[in-house]
Amino acid sequence: MAARRFGIIGSPVAETSPSPKSAAIIADRLRGLALLAAVFFAIVYLVPKPAAVKPEGWRLFGVFIATVVGSVTEPIPGGALVMLAVVLATAIGGLTPTAALGGYADPTVWLVLSAFFISRALINTGLARRIALYFVGLFGRSSLGVTYALCVSDAVLGSIIPSNGARSGGVILPIMRSIAELYGSQPGVTAGLLGTFLYTSAYQGICISAAMFFTGQASNSLAAQIAGTQGYVITWSSWLAAGIVPGLVSLLVVPWVVMRLNPPVIRATPKAREFATDELTKMGPLSQAEWILAGVFIAVCGLWVTSGVTKIDVVVPALAGAVFLILTGVLSWDDVISEKSAWNLFIWYGGLVRLGKALNDTGVTRAFADWVVALFGDAAWSIVFAGALLINYYAHYAFASITAHILAMYAPFLAVLALKGAPLGLAAYALAIFTNLAAGLTHYGTTPSPMYYAHGYVPMSTWWRVGAVVSVVNITIWSTVGFAWWKFLGFW
Repeated sequence: MAARRFGIIGSPVAETSPSPKSAAIIADRLRGLALLAAVFFAIVYLVPKPAAVKPEGWRLFGVFIATVVGSVTEPIPGGALVMLAVVLATAIGGLTPTAALGGYADPTVWLVLSAFFISRALINTGLARRIALYFVGLFGRSSLGVTYALCVSDAVLGSIIPSNGARSGGVILPIMRSIAELYGSQPGVTAGLLGTFLYTSAYQGICISAAMFFTGQASNSLAAQIAGTQGYVITWSSWLAAGIVPGLVSLLVVPWVVMRLNPPVIRATPKAREFATDELTKMGPLSQAEWILAGVFIAVCGLWVTSGVTKIDVVVPALAGAVFLILTGVLSWDDVISEKSAWNLFIWYGGLVRLGKALNDTGVTRAFADWVVALFGDAAWSIVFAGALLINYYAHYAFASITAHILAMYAPFLAVLALKGAPLGLAAYALAIFTNLAAGLTHYGTTPSPMYYAHGYVPMSTWWRVGAVVSVVNITIWSTVGFAWWKFLGFW
């Protein structure tokens, strides 16, 4: 007879064992971590170490590459993976604990965290939804107009909400689904009436707005950090200047192109305007909380735009805005501590910022750049630049995350272009922005894409076909209008 285990008061406690489901999860996790360990050992022991890199720096490189692979395969959540990387950086990568944790004191990390808190207030108070409904009421006379309204709404919100998932999932997607259903367009047989077009065109629009702003999506600030290690400073206002003109051209052209590729049956949509008007009527006038939030929104963005003149670090208005919303009760402390996306980002972003800087300090990035430059020989920087942009863009077929893509390719490609003599401003903005635009290629390219695809309005073949054609359109617009605009601004 098996012995029984007892609690402290002598009552029997049943033996427990992992359920089959838990055991399967654990097994998958172990297999995933084993793959990352294999990647680490392959880098450290099979890939020849550059002479200029110390052994601990090469081990740190192995940890970094394994972390990048893990961000794609996700054997454990991203934040936990980065925490593991930080621990390993101190254990075998030559960093002290203070140095390894230094990324969590970086002002840019706190800028993005504060912007997440402000975005939570925008969604909680309904102001974000009100903004979107206003644009639908203004432009929603036709199916194309509805798309423009949704794209402009996302762009406006992208100026301060650094989560494209929050913007799409919390604001744009529910409104779009409601409008499709107003016209009897449901997943399946009736999807083509309106829904398929709205979903494909609006999704391409959110990829453009992600590219337009420093806060367009969370890892844009990571690209800015990496550019800083090459000596090129990117700020919120400079990214706004870079993105606004070519971004607006893309927002104007791309929905029209998608309509030619994937035309809806229903072209006139007066019910969309009626829906928006009715919903705004139900919401009533702006509440006190919305007025306060609108003031904070304008003040924070205004201080970001004028930071070059005022010399106020952009993190200060962001933190001040979040604190003011807490003091006025627009944002509760429970809202702050329960904002899981923000704190998850804080963990992985702070860790990755420090790992990226450490890699640059060890000379790994420079060694890679030297190797690639040698492969290109005497080719002009313009040839290398064009090749790097196209490779970087279409490599996104292999990525399910903009962050993972930036981590893997931004720093080495930027270093290569710097060594070849390419203008740093041109290279820094082009690589970052093209990575965002490339998320439109697939139904898994960034956080909102699975949300859109899961609704069932768009077949995979249609999604990929539209993404491929739009990629050519976006590359054409940003490499002509965009590069010319950046020349005018003096970025190159």
